Amino acid sequence: MIPMTINEYQKLAMTTLNPKLDKKDVLINGVMGLCGESGEAIDIVKKHLAQGHELDREKLIKELGDIAWYLAETATVLDVTLEEVLTRNIEKLKKRYPEGFDTERSLHREAE
Repeated sequence: MIPMTINEYQKLAMTTLNPKLDKKDVLINGVMGLCGESGEAIDIVKKHLAQGHELDREKLIKELGDIAWYLAETATVLDVTLEEVLTRNIEKLKKRYPEGFDTERSLHREAE
């Protein structure tokens, strides 16, 4: 397995971005792809939890990779690195849950 940073992943993944798409179409493709691939991931979990299937771990990992690709595409069209997206998310979570997850804080969140 090739070790890489999240930004290296983004750069490598975007070599497979369709160059014929304009920015609007890349944005639409990115967010629709995130929804579609997330739906495929939840379907795997649904089959495991509600239909008695063994959890198809390998298939779920592949779907997570597809989700990562669409996340990279969406970040790229916004001219932001995945590292920045993830860093901003951690900063938001630290503000929301400074001591770690707390049910009470989750139920009574302040507007962001």
